[in-house]
Amino acid sequence: MLDAGRTEETLLEANNIEVIYNHVILVLKGVSLSVPKGGITALLGGNGAGKTTTLKAVSNLLHSERGEVTKGSILYRGENVAHSDPSYLVEKGVIQVMEGRHCFEHLTVEENLLTGAYTRKDSKADQDAHLEMVYTYFPRLKERRRSQAGYTSGGEQQMTAIGRALMSSPETILLDEPSMGLAPQLVEEIFGIVKDLNEKEGVSFLLAEQNTNVALRFAHYGYILESGRIVMDGPAAELRENPDVKEFYLGMSEEGRKSFRDVRSYRRRKRWLS
Repeated sequence: MLDAGRTEETLLEANNIEVIYNHVILVLKGVSLSVPKGGITALLGGNGAGKTTTLKAVSNLLHSERGEVTKGSILYRGENVAHSDPSYLVEKGVIQVMEGRHCFEHLTVEENLLTGAYTRKDSKADQDAHLEMVYTYFPRLKERRRSQAGYTSGGEQQMTAIGRALMSSPETILLDEPSMGLAPQLVEEIFGIVKDLNEKEGVSFLLAEQNTNVALRFAHYGYILESGRIVMDGPAAELRENPDVKEFYLGMSEEGRKSFRDVRSYRRRKRWLS
């Protein structure tokens, strides 16, 4: 957990970035955020808000989708990396875990994990020790290590994707929609492991998540995206208690829990957009 009494070292900083797809579609509009060393930073918002685009702007994976950062800067440890090769970011310790639990389906779970160590120059003994560390956090993967990844459950595939990222010894993980399609119990388990990795291994996280409720319980700081803009940010504990966040993202208000239909119909009243 971050010590509120000390000055945070900023690892990642996005300054007023703009992203355009196909040279005409403006997706991100002046997005600024920062990720401190040793922190869990949540990027929140509904489907289509721009969360995945923000992560891909940081990891430089936009070009495969005809996207481009056209304004602003992205700094990692003070270096502008907005137009760097994605492999360069990996070498610097920035790893993205893509939305949708991407695994090599024809490989076993353990073979998937070992692909994450491809960029490392460690000895076989060091690699084996790192693999055991991953299995310590994901004991279920050790049980399924000889199974083809394509025949494992959604939760096991998500664990495999995160474990594969860990095999590269990341400093920062960009984690995209870790709760998507998972049962609530598995979501709690995944986020609990993220918390342990942050506190025990010192891994910093920037995670994009639609499940605002669970994300704000585990994150230290949050940013809320609406239509490609940051509309609110603050310490996670404060956002959890914010009336607007409660009403529009947690389904709560001073009158009690609202239905999704009610919340959706009230979105036009958002005070931050008025």
